[in-house]
Parts: sequence; structure tokens; C-alpha cells
Amino acid sequence: MKNVILSLFVTVSFGVFAQTKIGHVDSKKLLDTLPSRKEAIKKLDSMQTSGMQELQMMDAELQKAYNDYVNNKINKSPAECQIIENKLMQKQQMLEASSASFEEGIQIMSEELNKPILERIQKSIEIVAERKKLNYVLDVTATMYSKGGIDITDEVIVELLLLDAAAKN
Repeated sequence: MKNVILSLFVTVSFGVFAQTKIGHVDSKKLLDTLPSRKEAIKKLDSMQTSGMQELQMMDAELQKAYNDYVNNKINKSPAECQIIENKLMQKQQMLEASSASFEEGIQIMSEELNKPILERIQKSIEIVAERKKLNYVLDVTATMYSKGGIDITDEVIVELLLLDAAAKN
């Protein structure tokens, strides 16, 4: 009886496995091909460059003020020193807050720009997977080992470029 159940289970398992179709895509290639992704990277780089320049200017001002304080401390009264030190601490705190705000802004902008791109990639994969009647689509960049499967990257790129072009209009 055990052998009958075991052989039935093995037969059903092989039948299900034989019907399972697996495809794969190269997500890096998909992203590298997408014009909107290249535009998003340019926007982020531009925002990052301008933000970094602003932070560097604030840091340079802080360093100048600190060096002036150190060089002229001898000529100042203790009360004046305390006032200058408080101003320096406020500038330091402002620099740190600006840096944190800048990093948060970059993160939000990145998510905002990448969300529609990732949605278009997902939709393109779904279109091709349904057309090819695939049960699973794996990303080869995250797969440790694969032997077989259907590479649908080029077909997904075609769909992706169509969706990307439609999104611009």
C-alpha cells in the first residue's frame, strides 16, 4: 500500500513539474536599456551634485568661522568666546540637519523616479510570461545556479520600450 501511494505521489509530482515552465530575465540588462532609467539617473546625479556643493559651502563657512575663532580666541573675553562657541555649535547642527535632509530628499526622489520604472518592468515581464505561458520568471542576476529555462529578456525589452514610450506621451 505504501508503495502504491509513493508511486502515485511521484507520478503526480513529475506531472506537475513537467507542466511548470520557467523563464528568466536579466534585470540589469532591462534597466540599462531603458531610456527613462537613464533620465532618472541624470536627475538624481544633478540633484546630488547641487546638494553636495551646497553642503560643502556650508562646511567651508563653518571651518572658516571655527578657524577665525581659534586664531582670535586670545583677544576675546570668556563671554564673547561662549557666544561664538554657541554660534559655531548652531552652524554645526544646521549643517548636520541639512545633510540629513539632503540624504532623505535623495532617497525620496530615487524612490519616486524608480517606482514607475519598476512597475513597467513588472508589467512587461507579466505580458511576456502570459504570452509564453510561463509559471515562473526568475532574475538571473539573483540566481545562484540555473540550467535551462527560457530567456525572455529580449522580448521583455521590446515590451518595456513600448510601455516606456507610451508613458512619456
